[in-house]
Amino acid sequence: MSIFDKLPPLEDEIFEVLHKQKGIKISHIISSSKLKSIEYDQEEDEFVLLLEGEALLEIEGKEKMIKKGEYLFLPAHTKHKVLEVKQNTHWLAIYIKK
Repeated sequence: MSIFDKLPPLEDEIFEVLHKQKGIKISHIISSSKLKSIEYDQEEDEFVLLLEGEALLEIEGKEKMIKKGEYLFLPAHTKHKVLEVKQNTHWLAIYIKK
């Protein structure tokens, strides 16, 4: 089964943990175009790769558009939120705890 076989939720996001071990978690996230505005302030570093779709993020008060194939590194406690996404946007997120 491919991660792209999974359908997006009607609202918000689905988080699926693909692998977890001490200090690292790898997740597949599928976003609906209907998102709640949530500001994240995470305790771990996050590397995120957009596998499919587009997303408009707000990072530390500045807007940033990312498209399929682009990635970001967000150090721990970098305040960010997803403002808009295309329906069926897929992310690969790697969380690294020091």
